[in-house]
Amino acid sequence: MRIVSLLPAATDIVAELGRVGDLVGRTHECDWPVEVASVPVVTGTSLDTDRLSSREISAAVGDHRGSGLYALDADLLAALAPDLVLTQDLCDVCAVSYQRVGEVVRVLDGGPRVVSLEPRTTAEVLDCVRRVGALLGVDDTGERVAALEDRLAAVEAAVAGRARPRVAAIEWLDPVWPAGHWVPEQVARAGGEPLLAQAGEHTSPVEWRAVLDARPDVVLLMPCGLAPERTLAELGALTARPGWADLPAVRSGEVWVLDGPAYFNRPGPRVVRGAEVLVHVLHGVTVAEPVRPAEARRVTS
Repeated sequence: MRIVSLLPAATDIVAELGRVGDLVGRTHECDWPVEVASVPVVTGTSLDTDRLSSREISAAVGDHRGSGLYALDADLLAALAPDLVLTQDLCDVCAVSYQRVGEVVRVLDGGPRVVSLEPRTTAEVLDCVRRVGALLGVDDTGERVAALEDRLAAVEAAVAGRARPRVAAIEWLDPVWPAGHWVPEQVARAGGEPLLAQAGEHTSPVEWRAVLDARPDVVLLMPCGLAPERTLAELGALTARPGWADLPAVRSGEVWVLDGPAYFNRPGPRVVRGAEVLVHVLHGVTVAEPVRPAEARRVTS
C-alpha cells in the first residue's frame, strides 16, 4: 500500500506498525524514524520558526488562523499516487487542514482513501494505532498495541503508593500555554498530579498568575515543535516573569526541559515513552530504557 502521511504522529504510527517502507510522502516536520528522511516531502510552510521568538511565532500563527499555516504540493501528491492519506482535523496549527486535503484529493485520479486521526487521550492514541493497523492489514497490530499498554502499566506500577508531586506542564512559553489532551494523563500515570489542564482538554493560553497560584512542585517545559536546545535558549520568556524564582519547583530545582516533539506534542505511540521519561523526572525511577539528557534535562540556572 502506498501511504502519504500529512501528520508526524501518523508517521510515528506507521513506523510503530513496521510499515515505513510503504510511505511515499510525508510532511516537512516528520523526523522519526531516521529512515523517513528519504521519503518525498509534500508540505511546506512560510513560517520561519528558527528566526522568530516564541511570542513572534504565536503572533504569526494567530495571523494565519483561517488561512492555514501549511502548503500542500498537490502536483507531487498526485504524482505519488497514494492509496491512503493520513491526516487530522484536531489542531489547525499542527498540520495541513483537513479541508485543504479534501479539496486536493477530490481531483486526484483513483481517489485515495483519506483518514483523519484525532485522538485527545492516551486510549484514543492507541485506538488510532489499531485503526491504522487494520487499514494496513498488519496482522500483529493487537500484539503491538498490547505491548504499548504493558509499558504504560509498568509505569503506573513503578510509582504506585508514592507521593504525587503537583506538576505544571507547559507546551508554549510566551504566551504561557498549558499542555492538555494526553499530557495530563502522561503526568498522572507517571505519579504526578497534573495542574492547569484536564485529560483530553484542548487548552488555551493562561495568565501568568494562574501558574503562580498553582504553586507547582515540578515544572515541565515541552514547547510544541521546539527542540530542547531551542527551549533552553528561550527560557528567559519564563525566568524573567515576576514570581518565577518563588515557585516551589524553581526553589527546589525541579524545572525540566523535555523533548516535546518526540514524546509529548504528537499523539502517536511515542507518548508511551513520554510517560517513561516522566517517571524518571518525577520519581527518579527507571522504567524500560534509561532516560537520556536529550529526552529530559534539569534546568540548573
